[in-house]
Amino acid sequence: MGRVADKLKELREREAKIKEMGGAKAVAQQRERGKLTARERIDLFFDPGSFRELDMFVKHRGTLFGIDKVEIAADGVVTGYGTVNGRQVFAFAQDFTARAGSLGEMHAKKICKVMDLALRAGKPFVGFNDSGGARIQEGVDSLSGYGQIFYRNAISSGVIPQISAIMGPCAGGAVYSPAMTDYIYMVKNTGLMFITGPDVIKSVLGEIITQEELGGAMTHNSKSGVAHFACESDADCIEQIKVLLSFFPDNNMEDPPIKPTNDSPVRMCPELDTIIPENPMGAYDMRDVIRAIADDGDFVEVHQYYAMNIVVGFVRLNGKPTGIIANQPKVLAGCLDVDSSDKATRFIRFCDAFNIQMLTIADVPGYLPGRQQEWGGIIRHGAKLLWCYSEATVPKITLITRKDYGGSYLAMCSKDLGADIALAWPTAEIAVMGAEGAANVIFRKEISSAEDPVAKRQEVIDNYRNALYNPYIAASRGYIDGVIMPSESRARLIEAFDVLASKRQALPPKKHGNIPM
Repeated sequence: MGRVADKLKELREREAKIKEMGGAKAVAQQRERGKLTARERIDLFFDPGSFRELDMFVKHRGTLFGIDKVEIAADGVVTGYGTVNGRQVFAFAQDFTARAGSLGEMHAKKICKVMDLALRAGKPFVGFNDSGGARIQEGVDSLSGYGQIFYRNAISSGVIPQISAIMGPCAGGAVYSPAMTDYIYMVKNTGLMFITGPDVIKSVLGEIITQEELGGAMTHNSKSGVAHFACESDADCIEQIKVLLSFFPDNNMEDPPIKPTNDSPVRMCPELDTIIPENPMGAYDMRDVIRAIADDGDFVEVHQYYAMNIVVGFVRLNGKPTGIIANQPKVLAGCLDVDSSDKATRFIRFCDAFNIQMLTIADVPGYLPGRQQEWGGIIRHGAKLLWCYSEATVPKITLITRKDYGGSYLAMCSKDLGADIALAWPTAEIAVMGAEGAANVIFRKEISSAEDPVAKRQEVIDNYRNALYNPYIAASRGYIDGVIMPSESRARLIEAFDVLASKRQALPPKKHGNIPM
């Protein structure tokens, strides 16, 4: 064998050694935990044969505490680019089999390199997180590495879509990079996120809690709202990410991809004519409305388990990706509160950043009352909705199905906050407040002086409801552009968005506003 052949053989041998990752035993332990390896995740995510690895031969430079004698394959992270359903995407996958995927100086530099390339190329960036955290032996170099990643998350935000998958432990400073990305997926029973673990909490506070209770997938999906999606397995997580990416443009300078559909743009939705309950206090599932108007009934819900009094997610209308923000009458009567305001605000700002048209569906009786909401800052949090709707320049359409009262009428993207077109069903009720509350304010003296205060109160409530609980007063003032049959909703919304497709709107020049955080 000649010298050149030896060199080629050496390359293949080095590649093969690195692809063994942390070795057979560590790989077996990874699979016993129900997890795929970093390279299996990469292979499953990218189109077959399309992934090109970068920095395979990078090695750490640590010298303290015996780390210099430790070989870490690819320094614990696989980085590179490839195609996902034919579209270019950059990614990293931390390798828990190689020194627990701990992050050191060179590990971080590998991630930063693909982040820089993704930003320059204007392509989405996805991170598969599965790491024991900072490589303690490298000390401040590890901290610096995290800081460099955080900086790039912030600079890339609003320029390219960023998605994080939590497929193993993610603790301490490591949680902040996922938190700075647009969407977080967590795999049930294996994905974990927390700043301080159960042992520290026990030693400092005396509280006993399991890792799953503290920072598991359902904890962060339902309680903290840190995560947006909960997945059954690594494979399920990867498939869900692929679906979500299909709604996004590559970057903020492009329009979202249009997906051809056989679902007619003029299809009627007769089931919507009877969806509003006869009882004004009755509930219905807003997701039924969303699926009725969506192409093929497909709806990708975001934050499904958090602040469920508002529903957000993505549909397509005649092939065009569309962001949905809708009150949910089934939960807290659809009232707005601190958490639902935050949930909707972040979603709206994402859609606006990436040129995704927005449909707001309103059925909201007001803000949730109570001292906990006031002490929790409902004024500040609720103001975020007013802010982000006003600031958004993408096409915005509002559809009012039933209740739309007071400040929450404004907060659900009224014409005054920049809705380009506002439509309402005949069942819409647009008023300053509910009839019962209005009666107590307007007719207090008449009620108190009546021979039968109870009967009088009911009489003035009915009069108020008959006079104001309709969409026609707002329509007569131009606050509503059209009152439509519910069954016509899909056709009318698609038509309206088509009209707005060429919308252009510029905001006053400024560095940035000071959103009420």
